[in-house]
Amino acid sequence: MSLTTNLNHGRTALLVIDMQRDFCALGGYADQVGMDVSRLRAPIPVIQTLLDRARGLGMLVVHTREGHRADLSDLPEPKRRRAEASGAPIGSSGQLGRLLVRGEFGHDLIDELQPCTGEPVVDKPGYSAFAHTDLELILRCRGIEQLILTGVTTEVCVASTLRQAIDLGFDCLTVRDACASSDPQLHTAALAMIEVEGGLFGGVTDSADLLRRLERAA
Repeated sequence: MSLTTNLNHGRTALLVIDMQRDFCALGGYADQVGMDVSRLRAPIPVIQTLLDRARGLGMLVVHTREGHRADLSDLPEPKRRRAEASGAPIGSSGQLGRLLVRGEFGHDLIDELQPCTGEPVVDKPGYSAFAHTDLELILRCRGIEQLILTGVTTEVCVASTLRQAIDLGFDCLTVRDACASSDPQLHTAALAMIEVEGGLFGGVTDSADLLRRLERAA
């Protein structure tokens, strides 16, 4: 059964990737490195609509947050150097607290997309939500086989999570208007790569089509 043709909401999880203040609010990490935060905020209403429907169907919803321990002991040196070169050193002081540090105001999810009680929030030190986290265990314990991916950024954390999910055997669908990049060209390119070779990394859809399919699956 392929998620590109069928949906089973009892075995499907909605992933909301890194919709944090550090990426989606002025004064956060993305803003400091020069990203267009307005573009990163664009999918918020779409994700809200998908969340409402998923919750109504009783689907598993999982939120992720990228960030590091306060002592930065889980920050690899190459990543530290890359962030420093970009002008936003991880752990440095910003308007929303220390950049990309767990427990800081900027690290938390934006007000519009706060999790409901019981929805797992996975803190990840890298780009993929599966790397050095318990996400796979959470999904396997719930019998999840299919993933719907949303969030930011399309070309980095969404793409990294998607590729690892495919290698782990999950059937994946990425929602184009529920993901965003600061650079529209990178957003388009990242989505285009998903469907090469007949859907090498799953499928791509828009929220209107997904909502119709969720209605039929209910």
